[in-house]
Amino acid sequence: MTVSDFRARWQGHTPKPLGMQREYAVLVPLVEGGEGPALLFEVRADTLARQPGEVCFPGGRMEPGETPGQCALRESWEELGIPPEQVELIAPLDFQCGRGEFVFYPVLGRVAPEAAAALRPNPGEVKETFCVPAAFFLEHPPQVYGYDMVPDVGEDFPYDRIGFPQGYPWRRGRVEVPLYQWEGRAIWGMTARTVRNLMEGMR
Repeated sequence: MTVSDFRARWQGHTPKPLGMQREYAVLVPLVEGGEGPALLFEVRADTLARQPGEVCFPGGRMEPGETPGQCALRESWEELGIPPEQVELIAPLDFQCGRGEFVFYPVLGRVAPEAAAALRPNPGEVKETFCVPAAFFLEHPPQVYGYDMVPDVGEDFPYDRIGFPQGYPWRRGRVEVPLYQWEGRAIWGMTARTVRNLMEGMR
């Protein structure tokens, strides 16, 4: 093995979080409304195995070679019948990492009024859709809850081999869970974190 081998393997490499196994992307759809811009949400079908009935943005797992924007457009077409050519991708938003295993890429985009008025939700994936005026999120910050992430280290961990025979002070973490309430619907978790970050940038 030579330095040239390392160069051949790693030059041009695009860094990603270590240990990441999956990548997801969603469209954060802006639509024109009577009260100004609004965000379009969908409710996941009750028949889905994962997260049934939860509020989210259109999106899903990225396919090999796809960019977040391409994935967001494809999923919006498959889930809501929004033609890709009727979406103006404005900007990628800050991404989130979930437990070090996956990355969640939100992409802000404007949906043309004619497309927003002619949504065709896929009943196998989407139960319903609804819009929330962007001003609501500016005027009503989310309630924020949270939970602790506590290391659960096995008794067989070799503390003596790393120089800590009495044990190691593992770091704990805490995850914030923002929650917005809109007309009986809960917008929470990663979707709410995306909304909160988007609106904080508009202040």
